[in-house]
Amino acid sequence: MARGPATRKSSAKPGSGVRRRVRAPRGRPRMALALAGGGPFGAIYEIGALMALQESMDGVDLNDLDVYVGVSAGSFLAAALANGFHVAEIYGIFIEGEKEEGALTPEVFMRPAFREYFQRARSVPSILMRSLWQYVRQPLSRGALESFATLGRAIPTGIFDNDTIHRKLQAVFTQAGRTDDFRKLKRRLYLVATDLDSGESVSFGRPGHDHVPISQAVQASAALPGLFPPVEIDGRSFVDGALKKTLHASEALDDGAKLVICVNPLVPYDAGLAAEKGRGRHRRLVEGGLPVVLSQTFRAIIHSRMAVGISKYRSQYRDADVVLFEPDADDSEIFFTNIFSYSTRAALCEHAYDRTRRDLLRRRHELEPLLARHGVRLRIDVLQDASRRIGLKPGPRQKELPAMWRLPTAAAELRDTLVELRRWLAAKDRAPA
Repeated sequence: MARGPATRKSSAKPGSGVRRRVRAPRGRPRMALALAGGGPFGAIYEIGALMALQESMDGVDLNDLDVYVGVSAGSFLAAALANGFHVAEIYGIFIEGEKEEGALTPEVFMRPAFREYFQRARSVPSILMRSLWQYVRQPLSRGALESFATLGRAIPTGIFDNDTIHRKLQAVFTQAGRTDDFRKLKRRLYLVATDLDSGESVSFGRPGHDHVPISQAVQASAALPGLFPPVEIDGRSFVDGALKKTLHASEALDDGAKLVICVNPLVPYDAGLAAEKGRGRHRRLVEGGLPVVLSQTFRAIIHSRMAVGISKYRSQYRDADVVLFEPDADDSEIFFTNIFSYSTRAALCEHAYDRTRRDLLRRRHELEPLLARHGVRLRIDVLQDASRRIGLKPGPRQKELPAMWRLPTAAAELRDTLVELRRWLAAKDRAPA
């Protein structure tokens, strides 16, 4: 969480459009939602977190915010919320896919990019002949590896077909009451992608980029290099928006948002802390092999970059508040879930829902005065109700779980608090006076 200044940037990058101030309904501060990426895992985690936030915060309607910012996987959810989809409907589309019309089932994301394969395969004969000719002409000055390096051009730029994602979302957003046009939305929506040829971030939804269909902007923002081919828009190639920044919350702050709620699903794992709390699978992550090492590396890079960005908000946006929700560093269940996994999506979503509720309750003394400045109140009674589950909201006649059933959870939370307190005291003792 960070507080910072709403110093407005007076100039915009070429082609990015002018920054427009958003007007909130009278009597309410401007609010925004910024959602980071993280593959299918990230979207599923964010759905659970959003369901917990929606039911626990009075004064926040996730369908009636002033600005929505989405990056990569977060672009799916930001676009849906700005289009009027309730978070419960999004849960049905992503998690209970087979039951909902327009569902984004695993097959939508994992269809092979046959067109890309075919186009690259067609180029192989000409590239191979050119490479052979170069090797024959200069066999000594140009080795075989150097001569045939150009064959790399024939390697497909993505494994899966993201045109399917575009078409599926286009069908959903063109239904009655929805829109695939940024300019027709009642709320501001910014979906961030990266221009592959310049390395610059582009915010679809800004003037100059608001003519692009929302469904295609989502496709571009989520085009993770290597997994999906770049998306061509107006003669330019675009890839995943997280290549430059993780959250892009400044898109909302520059529009005058006073409270920005951020959800980031990817955090580096603290194996030592997890072991102290009796949760860890590996005391040393190298024991998990290459996939675990790469996962930790990727998460560390993404998270450190986001931390730097949020720290800058403290000096750049002093009259605004940024509240961040993310998994705990010792959450082994989150870390050891494959970010491209769909099979456990219901359990993962429930886990995110439960952990976000715990996070709200644990931080309530810190969050309550901050949120109160924006007319938002935490529903402590909802957060303290241990019987709540996604899709199982107790009615007025339902009884709360017996106290003894809640003892194991309470004991675990007390143990975790003591471990964190001990680590904090040790760090304080090591710090210079």
